[in-house]
Amino acid sequence: MMASNDEPGAVSGLGNQPKLRRGLTLPLLTLYGLGVTIGAGIYVLVGATAAKAGIYAPISFLLAAVVVGFTGFSYCELGTRYPVSAGEAAYVRAGFNSRTLSLIVGLMVVASGVVSAAAVAIGAAAYLQAFVPLSPQLLTGMVILLVGLVAVWGITESVALAGLFTVIEVGGLGLVVYFGLQSRPEVLADFATEFGMLMPPFEVGAWSGILAAGLLAFFAFVGFEDMANVAEEVKEPGKTLPRGIILTLIMATMIYFIVVSVVVLVVPMSSLVGSAAPLALIFESAGPMTSAMFNIVAIIATVNGALIQVIMASRVLYGLAAQGNLPQIFANVNGLTRTPLPATALVVGIILFLAYFLPIAELAKTTSTIVLIVFAFVNLALLRLKCLGPEPSADVFRVPVWVPVLGFASSCCLLLAGVLFV
Repeated sequence: MMASNDEPGAVSGLGNQPKLRRGLTLPLLTLYGLGVTIGAGIYVLVGATAAKAGIYAPISFLLAAVVVGFTGFSYCELGTRYPVSAGEAAYVRAGFNSRTLSLIVGLMVVASGVVSAAAVAIGAAAYLQAFVPLSPQLLTGMVILLVGLVAVWGITESVALAGLFTVIEVGGLGLVVYFGLQSRPEVLADFATEFGMLMPPFEVGAWSGILAAGLLAFFAFVGFEDMANVAEEVKEPGKTLPRGIILTLIMATMIYFIVVSVVVLVVPMSSLVGSAAPLALIFESAGPMTSAMFNIVAIIATVNGALIQVIMASRVLYGLAAQGNLPQIFANVNGLTRTPLPATALVVGIILFLAYFLPIAELAKTTSTIVLIVFAFVNLALLRLKCLGPEPSADVFRVPVWVPVLGFASSCCLLLAGVLFV
């Protein structure tokens, strides 16, 4: 459904200026979604979830996937109702008829992206130091500028590169599974018994740990919502966007469950719960060459995460400007690259500032809280549209009214739990 100039997401006042190029097919969009969803979380959260859920940590990831799934389906409908950049801002504006609230939500999305990108860039620099003998500050700046250049290159090119990085990143997780099973072949030999150990009993103690670990596992799924912010660059968004979101969540859930299952079955629990780099424990006996390969994969994963966040944040700024909520300069699209250069330059500048001058570790802790607040508003916006808004067109992907209800409730519960159990 195309928006008129009076509708949320309408691009007003741009005249004959170049528009964003629709170059993203379903495979590219899905790789983009996987790249931003499967990131540092799976590399660092396994030990933390195991500390709370023990060997039942894989069930915590399945629980988190169910919770995220409700909001994911809400994004599927809203993304096809309003296939525009700055998607969340457009959804909230449509649902609440408030420019101010729309701008606040849009800026919250940008904030979560740039803070995450700054933290990830610092992490990438730390990994790079093992191969490049330069100061971490210099390497951080180089990573951010390189990512910015790739982001303005072109949406098809930058997402294709991010897709390649994603394939490598998933391949690294495949190495975790392969070497883990190599170290303990009896896991496959006695498949039913070994994997049967992952099924929790119906006991309060077991499930309280699983629920507590589910709060951590939830954050490994954060990122899929970024797909809504490249909707203006997706071919046939009415079909492609919901399929991409659903495929991303299904594939991420399968990858998480398999990887976490192998890790908790192979690595001694006493070593796992105290490790800040739990997946690296798999390679302790694999030799220096394999360990170096895994380090390279970690570099690619972190750079990929920063690249995708830059793309997302710049599109949100572009969308907010196109909707008339920010200065019009940020809605300008370069005629050659067909990418929003002013918006991308501002995002890169903010990321550089955060990386060099602010306590990233503290700011990064607020990212998940921001995302949960945005999720709550998005679900409530869809609920209001379903109850009070006009009937959507026939080509819109529709979900039952209980989907945004459960999405809103689960987001609020996780938000409250995060406050209560800090």
